[in-house]
Amino acid sequence: MESYDVIIIGGGPAGLTVALTLASAEGKFSFVEGKRYLVIYDQYSDLDKALLNNVPGIDRGTYGRDLLKKIRNQVSEYRSVDLVQDKVVKAEGKKGDFKVYTERGKGFRADILVLATGFHRFDIEGLDLNVVPHIRSPRPRKIMIEHKDNLVREGLYVAGLVAGEPTMFVSAAGSGAKVACDILSLWAGKTVVVHDVPEEE
Repeated sequence: MESYDVIIIGGGPAGLTVALTLASAEGKFSFVEGKRYLVIYDQYSDLDKALLNNVPGIDRGTYGRDLLKKIRNQVSEYRSVDLVQDKVVKAEGKKGDFKVYTERGKGFRADILVLATGFHRFDIEGLDLNVVPHIRSPRPRKIMIEHKDNLVREGLYVAGLVAGEPTMFVSAAGSGAKVACDILSLWAGKTVVVHDVPEEE
């Protein structure tokens, strides 16, 4: 069973931003050196059917599917991140020993697990979670996972719509960045954010 430091279930804006933020800390903090991350994403994301007109820095009229592809390519540039397209059917364990199993029979292990599975349903077996109505959905019968400040319990995080964020790209992506910074801060033992500055010419 292949092992990772963090497994992220979900490859939409939140899940990909978790991976991108974690990976971008390479070369900035010694405590991330050698860490490995896995994003497992299903075939569909709500972003696939979006037309984006109000995302800062993104051209008006950008198709969500094109932006999603661009972000996946951006994440793939980091050697510390693996992307696997598959459906997670079961997850179990605790901090330091989470195990994730997919529909295609693959199994993975991680110290930390992040759920970024959207707000339509949560059908992954094996985790003792409290699934409740989504508090900010404009549509009925959408769900979220109960948490406190994105933490379900030690080592288990939620990000994006499944954490109760509004159905807006920047809200979901921002939630993913926050969760990544929380994980980095956990490893560092102090508050950590990831910034870059241009090299002086």
